[in-house]
Amino acid sequence: MQTLIGKKIGMTRVYDENGVQVPVTVVQVGPCTVVQRKTTATDGYEAAQIGFGAQKAHRISKPLAGHFKKAGTEPQKVLREVRVDADDAVKAGDVLTAALFEGVKFVDVLGTTKGRGFQGVIKRYKMAGGRETHGGAWTRRPGSIGNREWPARVFKNKKMPGQMGAVEVTTQNLRVVKVLAEDNALLLEGAVQGPVGGIVVVRKAIKK
Repeated sequence: MQTLIGKKIGMTRVYDENGVQVPVTVVQVGPCTVVQRKTTATDGYEAAQIGFGAQKAHRISKPLAGHFKKAGTEPQKVLREVRVDADDAVKAGDVLTAALFEGVKFVDVLGTTKGRGFQGVIKRYKMAGGRETHGGAWTRRPGSIGNREWPARVFKNKKMPGQMGAVEVTTQNLRVVKVLAEDNALLLEGAVQGPVGGIVVVRKAIKK
């Protein structure tokens, strides 16, 4: 199992052994507590439910309180379920740290992008818009979207103004520059989606 819930701390830069500057994103991964272990015998598939971040007991529902009590763990703010192998020895109550990524060279990061609200086609899709010279009256508009008598409708998936951002995105194959096991942190080369403090899921890259 090489998947942990984490939090984006921010960006900085480090220098490699050749003195080359490398932009990195600092991601806190763990400690994550295993709350439940699902097996083929009991649930029909192999998975583990992991939690991240301590939560005050009075802020969770009674069903969740019973769930954590059964697992013998403290209440957690964030819960995620991840697939594991049948022979994986992870069990409820285990605490997973950044040491899990020792020796891993590339990771995939799942997160939610920053919400941009309702935006027009210029910002949302990088359209050119209309001319800005004399006579132009549709500078930041999408232009014609309709058809003639047939099909007398606007086709689906037409690029138009609408909600931008706040969607789940997976950034693949980010290089692990350094694992700070004592601080439960990873230094990942490049940018990670979402705001500072945003919750992300970091897993070993599946295409590398």
